[in-house]
Amino acid sequence: MKIIIAIALVLVLSIVGVGVYGMKNNINTNKVKCFVGANVSTFFLLLIAATIVLFSGSTADAAEVAKNAPLAEAGVSGLKYLSAALSTGIASIGAGIAVAVSGSAAIGAISENEKLLGKTIIFVGLAEGIAIYGLIISIMILGQ
Repeated sequence: MKIIIAIALVLVLSIVGVGVYGMKNNINTNKVKCFVGANVSTFFLLLIAATIVLFSGSTADAAEVAKNAPLAEAGVSGLKYLSAALSTGIASIGAGIAVAVSGSAAIGAISENEKLLGKTIIFVGLAEGIAIYGLIISIMILGQ
């Protein structure tokens, strides 16, 4: 498993390195696209392999988990916190993207016609609601 993590780290760092190198030296975009595409596909294949390795446990592993029941409950608790963090984080990222798009359009509309202020605030507020929905789901997950 440590090898898979090391390979994934190398792949991620190489994507960043090639991106920075390509931007500084203005190299051919087709070469960069080809490298990044191969790198991303290799990364996802590596993630699939890691998932298979993680879930291919034997029955002896299940007996060991049954002996350590408090540790298994701690693992479930950790997954609960992870899922709450992901629901809030991803919803907030989505809300940020939505507010960026609708907010810039609202500013453009208001600059042309000041009477549209009320209508545009509604659209920006609806976009911000996405983050609140993620927060509500997180509270529901942690409440169980």
